Amino acid sequence: MTRDVKTVRPDQTAKEAAAFMLEEDAGSMPVSDGDRLVGMITDRDITVRGVAKGHGPDTPVSELMTSDVLCVRDDEDVADVATKMGKAQVRRLPVIDSNEKLCGIVSLGDLSRETDGEPAHQAFDGVSAAGDRHKQQG
Repeated sequence: MTRDVKTVRPDQTAKEAAAFMLEEDAGSMPVSDGDRLVGMITDRDITVRGVAKGHGPDTPVSELMTSDVLCVRDDEDVADVATKMGKAQVRRLPVIDSNEKLCGIVSLGDLSRETDGEPAHQAFDGVSAAGDRHKQQG
């Protein structure tokens, strides 16, 4: 997992979140209140959902973020993490510790680099599978 994770606060603006994403070359960022994970915001949340609903660059992140975030624990088995990624069809998951504090992000790339490849293949198969039609609601 990547441990040095940049976050945005829920009271920051969509413009600030987008600037962080541009600087970090990231498509999503955790939203934290102190060291507690409270949501995730993606470039898609800002550009598709936000713009479609008439939100501007000064909209608070809290109005655009997803607050029901699937996480994994820092002590979870890699195969279980891969299964969760595949079922949820996501390429990245926040990692929290036993105190519910954000301690990293695990990605498909991490699984691919740090394992024999099987967990990454399992997750990728799930992420790539045709799923239900997504509805951009939040």
